Amino acid sequence: MPALILPLVDAATHWPARGALVGLDLGTKTIGVAVSDPDRRLATGVETIQRKQFKQDAARLLAIAAERRVVGFVLGLPINMDGSEGPRAQSTRAFARNLAGLTALPIGLWDERLSTAAVERELIGMDVSRAKRAEVIDEHAAIFILQGALDRLANLRPGTA
Repeated sequence: MPALILPLVDAATHWPARGALVGLDLGTKTIGVAVSDPDRRLATGVETIQRKQFKQDAARLLAIAAERRVVGFVLGLPINMDGSEGPRAQSTRAFARNLAGLTALPIGLWDERLSTAAVERELIGMDVSRAKRAEVIDEHAAIFILQGALDRLANLRPGTA
């Protein structure tokens, strides 16, 4: 059975209470990958995948998921500033549908508006060169996306503010 694809909060109800999540920042040329700890408190960068063909990209993502024993995926959904969905969001949804056909791990979609811009500002503030920023921006964007999702999920837990 294909994986469920749901907004983050709804997807969380299908994940066990404990277990790592993989966060993805889907670019046209690369996929930034981050993973959480099993308690879902901290996102850490894993790698940047150079996109080739969907099957190859998905195989690498599923291998990472198996290696890290993850329980679900969080995909950054690039919503426009006015709340509408443009071509990039449609492309992300198509990727999620294709990935869902290869795994049973639930996929949560998380609004990633301005994540890459925020990460770029942070890297510039740390005086990272343009060439180095290009190498790490997608992985850092995946960390930013996943950490935002983890923080949102932590606020849903009983006993947290």
